[in-house]
Amino acid sequence: MTISVPYLDRRHCAIGGRRFMKTKQLRWFLILGIILVTRAAAQEKPPTVPERAKAAPRWDLNALSKPPKTYPASEPSAKGVTSVFYEGLPWHKKPTRVFAYYGIPKAPPGTKLPGMVLVHGGGGTAFDAWVRLWNLRGYAAIAMDTCGCVPVGSYGQRHDAGGPPGWGGFDQIDEPAEDQWTYHAVADVVLANSLLRSLPQVDPERIGLTGISWGGYLTCIVSGVDSRFRFAVPVYGCGFLGDDSVWLPDFQKMGSEKSARWLAWWDPSVWLPRAKMPMLWVTGTNDFAYPMDSLQKSYRLTKGPHTLCVRVRMPHGHGGPGENPAEILAFAENQFGRGPALAKITSQGRDGRRAWATFEASSPLQRAELNYTCQTGKWQDRKWETAAATIDAAAHKVSARLPQGVKVYYLNLIDQRNLVVSMEHEEIP
Repeated sequence: MTISVPYLDRRHCAIGGRRFMKTKQLRWFLILGIILVTRAAAQEKPPTVPERAKAAPRWDLNALSKPPKTYPASEPSAKGVTSVFYEGLPWHKKPTRVFAYYGIPKAPPGTKLPGMVLVHGGGGTAFDAWVRLWNLRGYAAIAMDTCGCVPVGSYGQRHDAGGPPGWGGFDQIDEPAEDQWTYHAVADVVLANSLLRSLPQVDPERIGLTGISWGGYLTCIVSGVDSRFRFAVPVYGCGFLGDDSVWLPDFQKMGSEKSARWLAWWDPSVWLPRAKMPMLWVTGTNDFAYPMDSLQKSYRLTKGPHTLCVRVRMPHGHGGPGENPAEILAFAENQFGRGPALAKITSQGRDGRRAWATFEASSPLQRAELNYTCQTGKWQDRKWETAAATIDAAAHKVSARLPQGVKVYYLNLIDQRNLVVSMEHEEIP
C-alpha cells in the first residue's frame, strides 16, 4: 500500500536555534497526513461481505407465475405419465427447455384435483414412478429435471437445450447469478407449479411441494419465493450449509470471498424467513449431508407453523426413504381437508432429568419414545439410543427420564396410524 504524506519544506524544520514551523501549521500537516493514511487504508481493505453478496438475486415472479410454453417430448417416455419440455430461463443468453413428467389421475368430470410438485435431489432426475405414486393417491403431480437433463441412464443425460448442470453450482460462483444452477433450479420449480396449476383438472389453490436432499434444499428456497404453494415438505434438506454440512470442504476450497457470496445468494437461510406456509421437515438423526444443528436453525426461521418428523438413522435417498414416509401424505391430506392432522407438539421442556412435551392429537397415541445420544462430535457419527416414554393421555403429556450422560435428546410421538411427530431436540452442556 502506497501512502502519500505532506511535503515539509526543510526550511521549516531547522534544529539548534534555526527556524521552527509554527505550531498551528505543524498540527494541520499532521491531521492531513492521518486523514490521507486512513483513507488509503480504507480503499485497499477488502470488504468483509462482497459487494455482489449484499443483495441476494431476485426472481421475476410475475413472469414465472405465468404458465410456461410447452413442447411435446416423444422420448423419453414412461407408462401412465406425460413427457413434456417446458420453457426455462435463458442460460448464457440462450433459450433453455426443462424436461418433466406429469400425470393426472382419472376423476369424475368437473372434479378439481389437488396437486404435488416433486423435486429430485443429487444423482436424480425427473422420476416417473414418483409421479405415479401421487397419482395413485388421487393427486395430479409433476416431476421436473433441474439439471438440464432427460431421465436416461442412472443420473440423467444432458440435452441440447438444457440449463446449467447441478448440483450446488459451487464452480459457477464467478458467473452472473442468472447463469448459476440454483437460480435456474428454483425457477424450474416455480414454473412447474405454474404449469401444473394451469391444467383444467387441477385445483390451483391446493398444490403442495416436496423435495429430497438437494431437492429439499430447493424446497426450502422456493417456500420463501413462491407463496402460491399451500405447504412445503423438505426431506433432509435445510440451510446454514456454511455452519455445518457435508459441503464445508467445498466452501473452504472456494475461499472466504467466494463462499461468502455463495452463502449470501444461495443458502436457504436467506429465504426461509420469507416462508409463511405450513412446513413438514422429514429427516434422520445421522443424515450425512444436512446435520441436526443446521436443520434446527432452519426450521426456526420460518414464519408459518412447522412440524418435525425425525427418525433415528433414517436412510438418505430417493425412492422409499425420501418419497414414501407416510407422514408426507398425511400432512398433505390434512392441509387439503382430506384427512386428520398429525399430532401437534404444543409445548416442551425439561425439569431436571425429566424431559416432557404436551400435545394435541386427533388420532390417539399408541406409544412414545425418547431418542438420545451420549456422544458429541460430528452429528453423522453419533450413536443414538431409544427408550420408551410415558404417555399421560388425560394430561396430553409425554415424558421420560434422561439417562446419565445424555448430550442430546428429543421425544417422538407415534399415533395409531404409526405416524411420527418429533419435538425439537435439546443439547445439554
